[in-house]
Amino acid sequence: VVAILGEVTSGRSLEVAPLALAAKIPMIATGATNAKVTQVGNYVFRVCFIDPFQGKVCAKFARGLGVTKAAILTDVSKDYSMGLTKSFRTEFATGGGVITGEQSYSGGDKDFSAQLTAIKAGNPQVIFLPAYYTDAPLIIRQARQLGITVPFIGGDGWDSPELVAVGGDSVEGCYFSNHFSNQSTDPKVTSFVTAYRKKYGSDPDAISALGYDALFILADAMKRAGTTDPAKVNAAIASTKDFPGVTGKITLDEHRNPNKPAVMLQVKNGKFVYVETIAP
Repeated sequence: VVAILGEVTSGRSLEVAPLALAAKIPMIATGATNAKVTQVGNYVFRVCFIDPFQGKVCAKFARGLGVTKAAILTDVSKDYSMGLTKSFRTEFATGGGVITGEQSYSGGDKDFSAQLTAIKAGNPQVIFLPAYYTDAPLIIRQARQLGITVPFIGGDGWDSPELVAVGGDSVEGCYFSNHFSNQSTDPKVTSFVTAYRKKYGSDPDAISALGYDALFILADAMKRAGTTDPAKVNAAIASTKDFPGVTGKITLDEHRNPNKPAVMLQVKNGKFVYVETIAP
């Protein structure tokens, strides 16, 4: 093994990163947004933005909707969810917003009625839900059953057809931040989306696009290094600048994180519709 692509999630990436560092094998995480991942050491990279940025994006977007009161529901079993909550809370308060209530759960829970009832009592204008698509639609469905009508805002963990398949009409009008929109008119993106549809018969999600970028950043580094020697490939990855990825132009900073924008999407008629791009 001369390099590792992945992992997608922060929790598993944090398990593997110390092993990659100890073996001096470069690792490029794809969707692992927790800030701690690349802090493990100089053999660990990522192609996705990080949670502090993503949380700020969601808070800025909420304020842009005219929201001044928000509630938060966090999965305390996931580093990903707790990282997003921390940055959203800080940014929302900095902009003058008020957190009307915070509740928590553990991934895999099925009954959220107690937390949602407490949240409803605070009369928030939006609810920030940094969850994965496995939990988010269940939570939002239960919220609607309790008479909560305000939109939910989530992070990239929502990005799956399962969000709509399970959530149905309940998730209509909700928003989430993401790395990529397959509605982009950028020729590189349209080419990727067309090829993906031809091969798999479905639209690519952000994780597919990030995996694609990670692979080609590795290939580009190997070409520039002129070798597959892990140390030399690692140095070449670290010097990646203005790489034209399908998730945006990627330059890796001194912390091995990319400087790139995020997109906000809204669920409309069962589709993930592009709303706006928010830069770092």
